[in-house]
Amino acid sequence: MSVALDVTEYIKPPRSVFVPFMMGHHFGVPFHKELQRSIILEALEHLEDAKNSGEIRTLPYKWAKVRKEGNAIKKKLGLK
Repeated sequence: MSVALDVTEYIKPPRSVFVPFMMGHHFGVPFHKELQRSIILEALEHLEDAKNSGEIRTLPYKWAKVRKEGNAIKKKLGLK
């Protein structure tokens, strides 16, 4: 799992998944179980499907949208 594409491309791990989120937010935002599950499943799928060493899969999420969804979840749960 990576949130730093340039670093991942430099290091060249055998397989990796890039999520375009902020540093430290590899699975998105707290309480967003659906997103977290989806990221984990896509990462596991990439482990099985990657054909070449160094292959990086970029997941199609947008940080702004995820953060907005996270804020809505927190509000629904009555959290600040």
